[in-house]
Amino acid sequence: MDVSVPLRDGMLHWPDNPEIRVTRAQDMARGDAANVSRLSLGAHTGTHVDAPIHFIPGAEGVDALPLEATVGVARVIAIQDPRSIRVEELRRADPRAGERILFKTANSSRDWARSAFRPDFVYLSLEGARYLVERRVRAVGIDYLSIGSPDEGVPIHHALLGAGIVIIEGLDLSAIEPGTYDLVCLPLRLEHGDGAPARALLRRR
Repeated sequence: MDVSVPLRDGMLHWPDNPEIRVTRAQDMARGDAANVSRLSLGAHTGTHVDAPIHFIPGAEGVDALPLEATVGVARVIAIQDPRSIRVEELRRADPRAGERILFKTANSSRDWARSAFRPDFVYLSLEGARYLVERRVRAVGIDYLSIGSPDEGVPIHHALLGAGIVIIEGLDLSAIEPGTYDLVCLPLRLEHGDGAPARALLRRR
């Protein structure tokens, strides 16, 4: 199952990030020999992976992330809290060291990739991020453009990325049931990139 959102011209983006433009540089309908698209987008467009250098100066880029961080067994956890992912709910899920965890929240029911930006999206609380660091998970993913809220995004990213936890953002989990899956999520190999768009797939175990 493909859990990455389609990239399209003018799609939703984080408010201060570059707009997404997909246009035809060459077009057979105009007499060109082939169709060739021109892409203009930020590194954190649609489904994407954050690298430590996104928030930590001098840290590694997306091209240096270990492949096993986003390839392997993953667990999709349903979050009931309509506002944020809090420690109480995380404790019930009992995250384990080395786990890849994908959070399915109320964001998944909102067709977010085709809607206007919502500042009230469900995010991982700062306390929740610190708890996941304590539990030493390997990677986390969420069904909106950011794991952190507009207000606490910086410290949340610092906590996770500083602990070596890889972040996948912008997942489409609308058709995915909670459970255990094989995950393949590969960001573009952007040299020293602070992040990169990714194609993400899940297969039920």
